[in-house]
Amino acid sequence: MSRTIAREIAMKLAFSHLLGGGGDYGELLELSGYDSEPTVDDVKFALSIVSGVEKVKDELDHYIGECSQGWSVDRMPGVDLCILRTAAYEFIYYESKAGEVINDAVELAKQFGGDRSPRFVNGVLGGMFRAYKKGLIVPFGIEKQAEPAGE
Repeated sequence: MSRTIAREIAMKLAFSHLLGGGGDYGELLELSGYDSEPTVDDVKFALSIVSGVEKVKDELDHYIGECSQGWSVDRMPGVDLCILRTAAYEFIYYESKAGEVINDAVELAKQFGGDRSPRFVNGVLGGMFRAYKKGLIVPFGIEKQAEPAGE
């Protein structure tokens, strides 16, 4: 299994939760057409992403709303919102390589979103990552560190 597939399953689990459903990793993996056995690490990763998104959903939605010019989170298609939440959570809280996370998110948007979803997802996540790097997005419960004097 790959991290890309684990991200896809995490997004699908988040989408299922958004709609009030459940599901588990193995079930969604099978429904997605993957017949290989997932690694324990991939399952743990995807489940921790979904669990984390649930814990800080309001915070993520605030930042998504701030970075999506002209769109309120309430008006976003559910698939796009779940892609944005899971990707943003990963590069903010896991500090995964943003380029990989954003590329996978755009591919998910191409596969599951509307015609404009890939560009929208790329733009919002790019803006969020730039804001995160500038210290404008601070993970919940973690204070921004002061910059060293003289730099």
